[in-house]
Amino acid sequence: MMESNDITAMIVPGVLWTLIVFSIATWAILLIKGLQFARNRVENKRFQKAFWEAKSMEEGESISEKRPGTMASIARAGFDVITGRDISPRNQDLAQKINRSDRLERTLRQQIQRERRSLEGGLAILASIGSTSPFIGLFGTVWGIMEALITIGETGEAGLDTVAGPIGHALIATGVGIAAAVPAVLVYNYFTRRLKLNVSLMDDFAHDFYSLAQQHAFQSHTSRPVAPEIPSPSPAMG
Repeated sequence: MMESNDITAMIVPGVLWTLIVFSIATWAILLIKGLQFARNRVENKRFQKAFWEAKSMEEGESISEKRPGTMASIARAGFDVITGRDISPRNQDLAQKINRSDRLERTLRQQIQRERRSLEGGLAILASIGSTSPFIGLFGTVWGIMEALITIGETGEAGLDTVAGPIGHALIATGVGIAAAVPAVLVYNYFTRRLKLNVSLMDDFAHDFYSLAQQHAFQSHTSRPVAPEIPSPSPAMG
């Protein structure tokens, strides 16, 4: 019985401290992601204003090189394709095999996915905390009540003063588990909505950027010249 009480003395406090750590992690992620999304919103707003006021593709490229933010990164990836920087000089034959418009579309989509992964960092932790905290708290409660019932069975004392303390202490674990889970779920849902909104805005910008590049024939004055493909001679007509 002494060994069982020692285990209980470790498990229930251990559960409580685990849930407290989960709660601290939730509020830390809320602060970090909140600052990240807020900063990204301001950066994108400033970049778009400057970019769409540019008088040429070259000026837009210069602006994208100097500005931070997800949309500036998308623009930089797009300009790498337009200028031919996405393919090394020794592999220029690839530029003739892959249409530049197709390369641009694929590159923009890939960059959007990279930016999305950056923005959704930490959300999996919130989802895990929100889904597991109630069960961790319930485990501590069940363990504490089980030990209290075992004590009653061995001592034969079932008075309120005997069971109220251990059972009440065990029930705290359930309350703390719920208290840790609810903010995690709310924060996760909030940032998931913000993430979807940001991805939608990035998709819109990428579409507009593609249309702008299409108007300029997917080229700029800084484009790396590509040797034209020499057509093979056609067979002589008999």
